[in-house]
Amino acid sequence: MSEPPAGPSRPTLDAIAQRAAVSLSTVSKVLNGRPGVSAPTRARVEELLHDSGYARRGALPERGGLVELVVADLLSEWSVEIIRGVERITREAGFVLALSALGDHLEPGGDWISGVLSRKPVAVILQFSNLTAEHRQRLRTRNIPFVVVDPAGDPPPDVPAIGATNWAGGVTATRHLLDLGHERIAVVSGPPDLMCSRARVGGYQSALAEAGLPADPALAGGGEFSRADGEREGRRLLDRADRPTAIVCGNDLQALGVMDAAFALGLDVPGDVSVVGFDDVAPASWARPALTTVRQPLQEMAEVATRTALRLRDGDLENTRLELATSLVVRDSTAPPPTR
Repeated sequence: MSEPPAGPSRPTLDAIAQRAAVSLSTVSKVLNGRPGVSAPTRARVEELLHDSGYARRGALPERGGLVELVVADLLSEWSVEIIRGVERITREAGFVLALSALGDHLEPGGDWISGVLSRKPVAVILQFSNLTAEHRQRLRTRNIPFVVVDPAGDPPPDVPAIGATNWAGGVTATRHLLDLGHERIAVVSGPPDLMCSRARVGGYQSALAEAGLPADPALAGGGEFSRADGEREGRRLLDRADRPTAIVCGNDLQALGVMDAAFALGLDVPGDVSVVGFDDVAPASWARPALTTVRQPLQEMAEVATRTALRLRDGDLENTRLELATSLVVRDSTAPPPTR
């Protein structure tokens, strides 16, 4: 945040401190994005600073500044794909990438926003969706554009977000199995509080309805987007006399877990059960059999999110929402149903 040109019509920081009934040091902390100020006080001071023109920059930051990517886990396959996309566009634009790992996909702990603001990034790319009004105000007061990539929830209307066509991906995965002749198709979904999970299940249900088949609650399972939860649900679904002949999974890790369960039960993939994942992260192609999956263009989504944030910074773009197309990648984990 930069100070406005001096002039009689613009209040000084001292005057703003008096109007906010706080000390000059408190105003300075807010102005520079430092911690140690309560949320109500910070909001009051930021509003006064914004109204007085202190949010306006005299010049944009020079090339070489930071673009910050805030994710839950730096080591997950999902995050690796996102990091690659953000890093490529950041490097091409002449900036440096800073990474923050928060440890939760929806509820980041601690005063993470103060850490981000202290580094004074030129733009911020975020994994999680539940930016509070205070977070948004603190970023905007400093003219720091931000974009959510692959939103887990439904971001507020004024938050730019780049996602994928999750519902259409669920339809595509299920239609592929229907076209192979499967009718008894189960689903293993991700956490129900995530918008992407609900959309993928919605696509699965829609494809079944289109084919005139009911969505059997007994063939529905779910859990975290993890291999362990996929294996647990896979065992439950496959260790029954009337087991499904195919399973649509919420992501690739769940699908790999389902295949682990099938092998543990002495079943063949795809001879006894077909399995479809979602995302197309690297382990999907390494698996044996290689996993049929719905490709979510994670790197491209990250690239578009980064370009969007930098265009917002330059004033070339209004807030935007965009969904990139998913596509089916057919490999070796799907085949026609077994003859019984």
